[in-house]
Amino acid sequence: MRLLHTMLRVGNLQRSIDFYTQVLGMTLQRTSENPEYKYSLAFVGYGTNPDHAEIELTYNWGVDSYDMGSAYGHIALGVPDVYAACDKIKAAGGNVTREPGPVKGGSTVIAFVTDPDGYKIELIQRPQYANL
Repeated sequence: MRLLHTMLRVGNLQRSIDFYTQVLGMTLQRTSENPEYKYSLAFVGYGTNPDHAEIELTYNWGVDSYDMGSAYGHIALGVPDVYAACDKIKAAGGNVTREPGPVKGGSTVIAFVTDPDGYKIELIQRPQYANL
């Protein structure tokens, strides 16, 4: 497994991009828009994924602030086979809270598990990690 990114919900995407790039010296890696589900994404980091973990800044259209408790999103791990990973997690007594399948608005296969404290961990299928 490999740490891929951490997602944070933000109230103003450009303000957040400016902070991470101009204040913290990260590079804007890529952006995307999803009009159907009304969100925009920007990925920032000190290197490119998957060699370096990134921060995913998510702007949910029309939401300009969050309680600090809801600002945190999830940690993402790359796994060679999401379905097999979920089977192993369940067999070990783990809690799969979103079964494997394509992400909303896309084709990437993902799943979510929840740790004992309720933190979300996204599993993202990355077949190239099979040989790590």
